[in-house]
Amino acid sequence: MLSLVRKFSASVLPLCYGTNRAVLGAAKNENCHFRKFSISHHRRTVMPAWVIDKYGGNDVLRYTKNAMFPIIHYPNEVIIKVHAASLNPIDISMRSGYGASSFNMRRDPLNVKTTGSEFPLILGRDVSGVVMECGLDVSYFKPGEEVWAAIPPWKQGTLAEFIVASGNEVSHKPTTLSHTEAAALPYVALTAWSALVNTGGLNKDNCYGKRILILGASGGVGSFAIQLMKVWGAHVTVTCSHDAVALLKDLGADDVIDYKSQNVEEQLKNLELFDFVLDNVGGDTEKWALNFLKMWSGAKYVTLVTPFLLNTDRLGVADGMFQTGITIGSKALKNLCKGVHYRWGFFVPSGPSLDEVTELVSAGKIRPVIDQVFPFSEVPKAFQKVEGGHARGKTIINISGELK
Repeated sequence: MLSLVRKFSASVLPLCYGTNRAVLGAAKNENCHFRKFSISHHRRTVMPAWVIDKYGGNDVLRYTKNAMFPIIHYPNEVIIKVHAASLNPIDISMRSGYGASSFNMRRDPLNVKTTGSEFPLILGRDVSGVVMECGLDVSYFKPGEEVWAAIPPWKQGTLAEFIVASGNEVSHKPTTLSHTEAAALPYVALTAWSALVNTGGLNKDNCYGKRILILGASGGVGSFAIQLMKVWGAHVTVTCSHDAVALLKDLGADDVIDYKSQNVEEQLKNLELFDFVLDNVGGDTEKWALNFLKMWSGAKYVTLVTPFLLNTDRLGVADGMFQTGITIGSKALKNLCKGVHYRWGFFVPSGPSLDEVTELVSAGKIRPVIDQVFPFSEVPKAFQKVEGGHARGKTIINISGELK
């Protein structure tokens, strides 16, 4: 494709339309129209990456220098040189096959490819890097600009030297952050943004004074949500283990409840009711968390722990979606009758939303929380750390430092 052709030394082929042949040399037909085609002599076809060839444990991770170089298939896409990436819990789950049915449907809607066609699969959702090439319809970005993005899980991931992304998934990186710092935010920021803003209806104009409860707030989504809600003037209560209390207070949480010291429900009974609950824990918390919402006031409960992908993996896409619809419908109706709104939240890739996050970060109102940085050669160790849980901040992969 023309959008992929690289600008190196080139030959020029005048093409004569109407005669269906290339005319070399000077044109002798006045009706011929000429167009210059650039032919690269240095096109790359492979790159370094960490891939998996099957689903399983950490032993399925494989380093290769021969991963397929990304290609611009659509005019709104860009190729990004990855400087830093980070890991999220979904990367651990995807390594084991979580969501495979739904993601394969997105990759191959017509189901024309064979089973296992997603392999070799590159994991990693966060990227901070530099634009290398732009599709024909991309005008918002230019080669050489620093950008960040969160890549959807059905696309090839960011644990590679280069990735291709849709232009509407990408945003200009905050100039106040290094690539290592920037890679900590996109996926968790967009997940929190989707739950709080898109699903929950919160924004900077209606958030002031609202009481927000964040369950399981010490992870990446929770730490971003705390900062965003405080910027918008909300009162924030969070739950976490005792070793994260100081961190969450430093991020701005007003009330911090240590779920290990005593029963969370008993501690919450001593506080006022809430306008909004963001649940990062799921499970049994759903049975009691809605009791702490203000009834008949428009209060909302949004959980990020849903059975959607588990249903499609277990039952297939069609039956899984049907079962999911029944589940969310019945729960929403049941709780609506009690005077509260029940919702599910999901990660949604969005460059425009990242633009707003960029403004907040550049203004010093939101900062990334980083636990540890790993070199590209130690990706399996990074997976082990995330899989172990209880990290206090994001796990970053420094890629460009080793691939210069």
